Amino acid sequence: MGYMLTPDVTTGSLGIANDATGNPDLRLSTLGGGFTVHRESPLYLEGTLGYARYDPTFTTAGGQVATQWVAYSATGGVGWNFPLAKELVLRPIFNVSFGRVESEVWASGQTASGEELDFLRNGRLDAYGVGGSLVLDYQRYRRESAIDLELRYTNIYLQSFGGSSTAVKGSADSQSASLWTRWRAPTGMSMLERPLRYVLEFAHTAFLGDLGGVLGFNDLSSFGTGLELDSSAYGTPVTRARLMARYLVGANVSGWQLGLAVDF
Repeated sequence: MGYMLTPDVTTGSLGIANDATGNPDLRLSTLGGGFTVHRESPLYLEGTLGYARYDPTFTTAGGQVATQWVAYSATGGVGWNFPLAKELVLRPIFNVSFGRVESEVWASGQTASGEELDFLRNGRLDAYGVGGSLVLDYQRYRRESAIDLELRYTNIYLQSFGGSSTAVKGSADSQSASLWTRWRAPTGMSMLERPLRYVLEFAHTAFLGDLGGVLGFNDLSSFGTGLELDSSAYGTPVTRARLMARYLVGANVSGWQLGLAVDF
């Protein structure tokens, strides 16, 4: 659950499978974003919704036990922009999170039993999270190009409550440090009465605390390219839309992502 608490390009769409060794599949998706409420206001709001599915198989004295863990999470954040320079702000953010893990189990051979399997049988674990983030945000917008650069450190403590608490309980210290940067510039073509822009993007996230090494890696890097369509000339709620293709790489993992982002 700790991987899907904040907006992060590297974990926005993540799937891990290793059929050669029989390792279980993991699928993780998040949808999130943030915005300053008004140009003249320092108030900043963000939110992230996450979904993950993990399918491990256990071998017990009673036979094979196939399980499915599904996790959902929702995280909100309230921040405040402190200007350090004309195009640079320091933004502390207070984050709260709620999540749930649900479990199902299928046993083959002798019926699996035991207190240690109680949670696997239609089990449920609820968790809340409290913490914060510190962001250094640089934005340089010109007619010929636009540069965004963001450094972020996040620390959210997750604690279980309720659910199948007699069978399982726990906590996690979810920490991450990330760098995200994006370059946008006109392609020389126009669409919807505005320049069509090309986009180059780089992101790197290091997973710290209890997240380090859990999925076989300590950090992920993302290299992206795409196009941005500007619809602001038509007064629509969505002013810009970006279609991005990203290559993701880390220890023992690599792959491609396709993402869509919109600005309001």
